[in-house]
Parts: sequence; structure tokens; C-alpha cells
Amino acid sequence: MQMTKEQAAQLITGALNRYFAIGPQEATPDQMYKACATVARDILLERRNANNAAVKAKQHKRLFYFSIEFLLGRSLKNNLHNIGITDSMNKALLDMGFELDSLYELEPDAGLGNGGLGRLAACYLDAMASQDLPAYGFSILYEYGLFRQKIVEGWQTELPDIWLPGGDVWLIPRADLTFDVRFGGHVQEVWTPDGLRVELVDYDEVEAVPYDMMVSGASETSVSLLRLWRAREKRKFDMNLFSRGDYASAVATNTNAEAISMVLYPADHHVEGQSLRLKQQYFLVSASLQYITKYHFHRYRTFENFAEKVAIHINDTHPALCIPELMRILLDDYHLSWDEAFAQIKQCMAYTNHTVMSEALEKWPEELMRNLLPRVYQIIAELNKRFCGEVWARYPGDWDRAARMALINGGQVRMANLAIVGSHAVNGVSALHSDILKADTFRDFYQWNPEQFHNVTNGIAHRRWLCQCNPGLTSLLTECIGDGFVKHPEALEKFRAYESDAGVLARLGDIKSENKVAFASMVAERQGQLIPTDAMFDVQVKRLHEYKRQLLNALHIFALYRKLRDNPNMDFAPRVFIFGAKAAPGYQMAKRIINFIVNLGEQIQRDKRTCDKLHVVFMENYCVSVAERLMPAAEVSEQISLAGKEASGTGNMKLMINGALTLGTMDGANVEIHQAVGDDNIFIFGLRTEEVEEKWRQGYNATYYYQRNPELKAAIDELAVGVNGVAFPELAHYLLVGDYGVADPYMCLADYDEYANAHQRAAELYADPAHWNRMSLHNIAGAGAFAADRAILEYARDIWKIEPLRDK
Repeated sequence: MQMTKEQAAQLITGALNRYFAIGPQEATPDQMYKACATVARDILLERRNANNAAVKAKQHKRLFYFSIEFLLGRSLKNNLHNIGITDSMNKALLDMGFELDSLYELEPDAGLGNGGLGRLAACYLDAMASQDLPAYGFSILYEYGLFRQKIVEGWQTELPDIWLPGGDVWLIPRADLTFDVRFGGHVQEVWTPDGLRVELVDYDEVEAVPYDMMVSGASETSVSLLRLWRAREKRKFDMNLFSRGDYASAVATNTNAEAISMVLYPADHHVEGQSLRLKQQYFLVSASLQYITKYHFHRYRTFENFAEKVAIHINDTHPALCIPELMRILLDDYHLSWDEAFAQIKQCMAYTNHTVMSEALEKWPEELMRNLLPRVYQIIAELNKRFCGEVWARYPGDWDRAARMALINGGQVRMANLAIVGSHAVNGVSALHSDILKADTFRDFYQWNPEQFHNVTNGIAHRRWLCQCNPGLTSLLTECIGDGFVKHPEALEKFRAYESDAGVLARLGDIKSENKVAFASMVAERQGQLIPTDAMFDVQVKRLHEYKRQLLNALHIFALYRKLRDNPNMDFAPRVFIFGAKAAPGYQMAKRIINFIVNLGEQIQRDKRTCDKLHVVFMENYCVSVAERLMPAAEVSEQISLAGKEASGTGNMKLMINGALTLGTMDGANVEIHQAVGDDNIFIFGLRTEEVEEKWRQGYNATYYYQRNPELKAAIDELAVGVNGVAFPELAHYLLVGDYGVADPYMCLADYDEYANAHQRAAELYADPAHWNRMSLHNIAGAGAFAADRAILEYARDIWKIEPLRDK
């Protein structure tokens, strides 16, 4: 978009006048930030309106992408960059006495997501817009998001993530599109002149109020829309109770309703938390599907073409209730027959699985589902009956297979099975992950219908994670290969031609150094911690979970510290180990690992024998805006999950495209990164998936590895004595004994030697800057294959069967 400085100034001044009745000279920084956001929002809204008109004119098939979270981060910088008006807006602001970079810092990260699942969904909205696909995202407008992490005396403390006061400027209320969502009650059959009808009676009801956010991409015309639902009490305020002084009772129902959209992932280790989570999931799918079906019927007056015009995508199992809820709507509200309704649903639904972890494949207590969603439960039970009948007809007498494939079994409703049975396509998110789904996790379903299974390796919004957050590298790439990679990321491959160009390699090193200095400055400002910028920056940033093995990383750092403490004059490459992670509030082991990392960092920092060569940084409240500063500064990317456990990863891709070298296992998308860069430009270690399985079959013995490595043994023994004055006997117990006799369940000790050797190789190569920068260049050049644009085109072609609005 072409915009002069004068035009930008006029738009900013107009926004200040309309919304605050002031001019630029009177505006506070917060008012100026909101004015700039309004300018961007209104431009995107105009594009969205034009998009809608094009969809209607062409009767185009639309995509509806359901995800319980969208980790958007900040929007102002992203939208100005994608619209193409950053420079003109900045010049206009400078004339008014403001700096755009300062205004960026006033925006809170939107509290709508947690980790890789939510960030992937956000990247995909960008790519959908960039590819001119008519797409909606659906989620919940969380009041407080997950939580704001505060480290207090070494422990994670959860505080409310209050983001809406600065984030609501991006939200467009749609009070004209509210829908009612019902819980509880009971089902009764009623005879009408048109036949037998099913009704829900004596239910509780909340109102779903939509708020729209525009999400931009590289397209000059298309915008994705993210519709967020907020829960509001349906019943009126009880004035009689209030007048009698019973104020709490008068507003209690409002509080109960609003809890649905209060917090992302409420703790579910108690019945109340489980009930709230299930309410959230049903609230999301019911409100969204009521909108989709209402729009479709208003437009076409029939559902015979529903799957022809609508693609619905379930991002992991959280929205799997889409299937029975859409059945309910088509059966009860629009009176389709069972076979007609299910045929349309099967053709339009698709499901992405994001995990092979059994505990993450959602299962709900049957009794909870029956009580909270009685009609939906009836439909699931009927789906289960019919599907199990089909299984029995094909495999008569195979009780075990029928039990494994059932939607309801053992008093639990299995959401992954429901998602598969109700979808025409199921996909994993890396080649290895998809193979594991077919061979193990969903083997029975793959044998049932092999054509249903696909692979779409994850991708990232490279314009955000490269072009926006690493302008120095973007400039170098543009000088060398042109700017075609901005819209065609596969063009990054051309950068390989410069692998022997000493000038380019030196520039790469200088850019990395500048980014490290900028990140170190942020660390000093945020946390008061000073870190050397001439040391290697080794980064592990992701959700804290045992299978991601932050404990392996920390245990190795502890062993390095002990060696350096005992021999301060040893030859040692200085390193800064950087962690960023949140632990789920009820996940005590994850919290204990954070506590260990924080205490380890404090002890190393206080020790004058080691503090000039070794540093540990735990980034408090790690979020997208911190990641945007960290990714360009990283030099080693730790992707060290136990092989067979990580579905794909996207942090590995963001770090790769910024030139960090992967140190990791052959797990998730690491396998494909290895293929893209070759043996010489990555540090691979550890057991392969089949070797892990074989060790479990043979009987894994963690103490064998403990006894054979004196350095490892001494480090684990010292855990029980204490680090920074804090003893960690439970971590030693976890590694050597374990609960229920399962020690070291993610094989940290089995992979430890190779992990330490990989670190030693990285340290040796880091001493040769030209060689290191050449390896970095190959990672950047190979990163185009991991762009969200590529992933979305594969989804559109192979799964959604949807065409761009405009010819490319």
C-alpha cells in the first residue's frame, strides 16, 4: 500500500479526533498507540469487507478454522508491516514527537494462547490471508489468557494476564451476531405436525457475544478474520435480590457465565475444572457452528451443498465437539435425516492431531458429558453405536479392536476417536509424526481407511519471524537474492550460492552480534541480569514438559558448572544458556524443574570461579514479543525431546530461519530440518524412535547410565545435597527410581553422553566464526520449506479443496 507521510499524519490525526477528541499535541503515548492501531484496523476492515463481497459474488467455498488458542502476540507492528505503511507512519509520528518503536512496547501480548499450538494457528491465519483464502478463525475471548508468570524465590507464581485494556483496540464488537449456548437440562421427545422432534428443556443458557480481529498477511487485498466469543449471562439482572441487599446472589449468575471466557486452560485436576473446560469447548463450537449454519442457510436455503461451500478444520481435539454439535444443529434445528447430516459433516470436517502423548489425547468422563451436554451425549452415543457396528461387521469377533476404536469405552468419551470418525481427513504435523500416527497411535483407524490420513508438516509465518524481527538479516538477504522470498519463501534456497563468500559470512556474523547485543540489553532492562555478548547463545524456549527434556539441558549445565568450578582455568568456550517456559499451574514436576533452573543460574552467577564463562538466563513470562527479540540472537537451538514424542515443533523453524544451528534428536520436524541442511550443518544426537521402543521392550535401566558415567553420577548425587542452598532429592528420585517403578521416563540418562558430545562439537566449531557462519547460512537457505505459506497451500489443495479468491 502506498501512503505518504502527510496521508499518514491525516489518518492519525483523524483517529485521535474521533476517538479522543484531541489533537497530536495533546495525545498521551497510550492514546497515540491506540490511534495508530485504529488506522491499521480500519484499513484491514475495508479489505475484509471487499473480501466478503468477493466471496458472495463467487459463491466461494469458505474455511473455518477452530482452535482453542491463537497466540497472536502484538498486532501493531505486524499489521503496519504487512500493510506496507511502517515507514510513512513512523515519519508522521516523528513530526508529532513520538517514535513508533516506543509505541510498539505499549501493546500487551494478546492473552489468547499458550504455546506452539496457538502460535501455529496464528501463523496459519497470516498465511491464509497471504494466499487469498477466504478464512475465519474461531476461538474464545479470554479475559486473562493463561497467566502472567512471575518467578518468586525461584518458583513460578501465576498472576492474571491483564491484556484487554491495551488489546481491545483491535476488537470489533458484533452484537448483531450473538447466539445462545445451552448446558445441562434433559432431552424430551415432542410430537409435532411434522413428526417427532427432540427438545432440550430445563437447561442453563449463556449468550455468546462475538468480537472480530483482523489478521493481515502479505496479500494487498485479503485479510483473515479471527472471531472470538465472550460468554455473557442470558438471564436478566435480579433487581429483587439486589434491592433486598443480597448483592452477591444478584450477580452470581453473571459471574458463573463469564467464567467460561475468563481463563485459558483452567486447572482440570478437580471436577469443577473439568466441567469448566468442557463448557469452554462446547461454548466455542456451538456458537461458531450456529453462525456458520445460519449464514449458509440464509445464503443457499439448503444444506445439500454444505460440504461444497464449507470446510471446517479441527485444530487438535479441543474443538472435536464440532462433530456432534453440528449433527445436533442439522438434526434438531434444520430437520435433516441422520444420514443426510452425517454425510455433509464427514465431507466438510478435517482434523489435525498435534500429539502422540496418550495423556494429551482428550478423554471426558461419560457421566460429565451426559449431565452437562445431554443431547450432544445422545448423539455421540448413537455415533458410537453405528460405528462400532461397522467395525464389528468388518472384523467379527475382534472385541479388542472394537474397544480400541470405540468413541465411548470404560466410562470415557474419547475425543480423538470422535474427531477421526467424523472427519474425512486426518493429518499429522511432520513426516515422522504422521508415520507414528499410522503405525501406532491410530493404527486401527489407518488400517480401516488409509486414504483418510495425510501429512502436512508445520510452518511458520516467515514474514513475522524473519522480515519483521530480523531486519538486518532481511536486508542482507534482499541484497544477495532480491526480495522475492518475502512472498515466495522457497527463494531462500538461492542464498546457498553465497556459502563461500567471505564478505557475506562476515556480515552474517556482524548481524548476529548486533542482535545479541540488543537481546542482552532487553535482559538487563527486564530482569537486571548482565550477560556477555561474546559468548555462545544456547536457547531452549518452549512449554515446560518432561518430554521436552529441559531437565536434560539443566543437568548438563550443572555438570559443566561442576567441572568449571573444580578447574576454573580449563579450556572452556563461554556460553549463555537461555530458557523460556511456562509450566501448567497444576504440573508440579514442571514447576520443580523451573525451580532447579532458576537456582542453578543464581548459584553460577554468584560463583566468581565460573560467572565469567557460564551464564543461565530464565526469561520470566516468556511470550511472543520476547521471542521476537530472542530468535534473531540465538546461535544454538535446543530441540531435545525424546525421539517419538514431539509431533513437529515450530520454535525449531523460527530459530533455524534466523540462523541458529539445531542441536537435537531425530524427532518431530528435526528429521526434515536435518534433510534440508545435511549432516554437516546440524548437531544430531540420541536414540531414534525405534531404539527408544526397543529399550522399553528390553526393560530400560536408568541406573546403568548413572553408574557408568562418573560426571553424571556426581551431578545427580549433588542434586540431593543442594544447588544454591536448595536440595532437589525428588529430581534425583525421578531419574533413578521414579514413581511406580518407572525411572527416567523420558530417557534423559540414556541420551546424556551423546548430548554432552554434541555440545562439545558445537563449542569446538563455534571457535571458527567463518565455519559457523557458513553452517548458519545453510540453515537460513533451507528454511523456506518450513514456511506457513507452503503448509497452507498443502492444506488447501489436499484437505480443504479450497481455491484462492484471486488468481495468482
